[in-house]
Amino acid sequence: MRIHVLAQKTGLTPPTIRYYEKEGLLNMRHVVRGDNNYRDYTEAAVEHLQLIKRVQAVGFTLKEIKAVMEEKEGSKLEISRSIELLREKMLEMDFRKIELEQAQALLARMLANKLALLKEKQ
Repeated sequence: MRIHVLAQKTGLTPPTIRYYEKEGLLNMRHVVRGDNNYRDYTEAAVEHLQLIKRVQAVGFTLKEIKAVMEEKEGSKLEISRSIELLREKMLEMDFRKIELEQAQALLARMLANKLALLKEKQ
């Protein structure tokens, strides 16, 4: 598929997709260059880019994503670092989840107070 189709399927822009490719986040499993030098993206690229978007949304940087992806070819030390990074991100998510739950509880109390005020005025 061409880059514009990939962009539509993933919600990313063509320049972003090209940047990810330049940074090594897409490999030959995701993109093939034809004889005309056009890029042809595979269905695996759609899933891969959606995965990148999801892990970015939870706080991973592109550098961290690349480091975790490259661990397959790396040494035990690199794999250990990837495991440590994944554990750190999971802890960060736990803390954010607690913060969101506290914020939601505060909003629920505020809403209850506003509803009570509205009932009093009726």
